[in-house]
Amino acid sequence: MKVKNILISQNAPADFDKSPYAELKRKYSINIEFYKFFKLEAISGMEFRQTKVNILSHTAIVFSSQVTIDYFFHLAQELRVDIPETMKYFCTTESIAHYLQKYIQFRKRKIFFPKSTMTNGIYDLFAKNKELKYLIPCSSDSQGSKFDEYFDQNEVEYTHAVVFKTVPAEVNKDIDIKKYDMVVLFSPVGVQSLKCNFPDFKQDENFAIGALGPAVISALEQEGFTVNVKAPTKEAPSITTALDLFLKDHATRRR
Repeated sequence: MKVKNILISQNAPADFDKSPYAELKRKYSINIEFYKFFKLEAISGMEFRQTKVNILSHTAIVFSSQVTIDYFFHLAQELRVDIPETMKYFCTTESIAHYLQKYIQFRKRKIFFPKSTMTNGIYDLFAKNKELKYLIPCSSDSQGSKFDEYFDQNEVEYTHAVVFKTVPAEVNKDIDIKKYDMVVLFSPVGVQSLKCNFPDFKQDENFAIGALGPAVISALEQEGFTVNVKAPTKEAPSITTALDLFLKDHATRRR
């Protein structure tokens, strides 16, 4: 198997030239193209009510992205839920915290975010506020959250709230899958998208597939695909490290 053209099923990094993908491109003289295999859609008020999640029964909300903030507040508006002044907000970064100003009065609310990279970040904030009941807005394909283990171990109350869903995008009009030697997938929805957009696609011994995360690997194997590159592993904690190890033996040319 020789790999020259790789399709990465997500958006290109904001600064590609400084990304690990650019280093792989230079190191192995390969072509790397990016195309997102999924799109985001809002959860309707009716769909959210079926989850039986009561936003107002919580005393704190955790945000890990600006996108999640947008979908959460749009949903709250559709549901006509008036978030009380007493609600506390925990954000993983300062930029996310400041983004909240789009929807709330920053100075009048309780907003927390890590102020130093020399600490345990948001977990230090959680430790000081264990009495709160946390709501974690997320997407439909989230496998829990990175905070679950901490909350479980410390007996902190929390609830996941799906506020948007990730669905396959129509990409077959823009992509000729046959021109690539490898595709890398990042979510089970990406696997669905591969199947939906290219129903006649058959993986042969000359086509490699990479996957990030056990859920993606499982979804691919259930569909009968062979996963040639897996991450994270002990040897390859990131997908780009895993690709580097694979390309050492399978790139068409190495500089």
